Amino acid sequence: MSTRPDLLYSEEEEALRAAVRDLLTDHCDTAGVIARIETDAPHDLALWKTLADGMGLAGLLVPEDRGGQGATHREAAVVLEELGRAVAPVPYLTSAVVATEALLACADGDEPLAALASGRRIGALAVGLHTAPGAAFATVRREGGALHGRLSGIADAAVADVLLVPADDGGLYAVEAGAVTLTPQTSLDLTRPVAEVTLDGAPGRRLGDAEPAVRRALRAGAGLLASEQLGLADRSLTETLRHLRERKQFNRPVGGFQALKHRLARLWLEIAGLRAAARGAADALATGEDTDVAVAVAQAYAAPVAVRAAEEALQLHGGIGMTWEHPVHLFLKRAKADSIAHGTAGAHREALAGLVDLRAP
Repeated sequence: MSTRPDLLYSEEEEALRAAVRDLLTDHCDTAGVIARIETDAPHDLALWKTLADGMGLAGLLVPEDRGGQGATHREAAVVLEELGRAVAPVPYLTSAVVATEALLACADGDEPLAALASGRRIGALAVGLHTAPGAAFATVRREGGALHGRLSGIADAAVADVLLVPADDGGLYAVEAGAVTLTPQTSLDLTRPVAEVTLDGAPGRRLGDAEPAVRRALRAGAGLLASEQLGLADRSLTETLRHLRERKQFNRPVGGFQALKHRLARLWLEIAGLRAAARGAADALATGEDTDVAVAVAQAYAAPVAVRAAEEALQLHGGIGMTWEHPVHLFLKRAKADSIAHGTAGAHREALAGLVDLRAP
């Protein structure tokens, strides 16, 4: 019989949060993020090196005997909460979670896995960011010992050193980034760019079977994405509260008006629910209990709450919220992009209905 999970944050998780938040406060201010997305290189690789190498966070999900830190998805979720709060332009979700989980499922994935865990290399799973766990995914053609084809919507491919590419023979192949052609694609969220990957006779080394690896990777990505959305929603509310305390009309703080109090209270309750759902998904991934259900619940709930929190932040900041210099547009764009990443809320509700045998008539 399974026991009830403890979804409260442990002392170790709170210490990890404090360390990551301190680092991001010093090295990932929103003005710097806005300045980066105006260039052709939005990723902050110096920050990534500190997170991955200096703090060892890239290997949280990797067992110690395979070169990692031997932590769990609960710790990775805490990191993603803080990265979501900062809208940090680093490939943590794509490399340290999704690509890492795919490699953990591969029989011959130890060599690239150790490189990703140490932060020496960045990996990306060459499956469209929009793909939900369990959904069909595109593959490339393997012919004459080389890979041919085109895959679109690959997140953070621009900074990946190695791409994990599913092929039509059922295998997952490691392909060096220099062997493919990348074409940037338009994305609403400029802090997590996507690209089209073209393989024209690219060599690849088979690591294992694609189907279980991709399924495992996307499930972990979807489950932990909820923690990023939680951090994003919480930061949106915090910034809105700060603004409404400082902004005055009729010689009193705007936040004192009853109608706004009601809106903020409702949003606070929704974010509290999101925290429970996100923590439940992280705990289920860590323990392996009711994982599919917990992930579907979290993603069915997370996107609408994160988007509404960002939309409320934009509206309640008034005219200043519409300016490029204010960070609220970063929150809204990330929330909207996250709402279709690893499956829409509707797709997860449909999956959940099937899992609990409550399909519509």
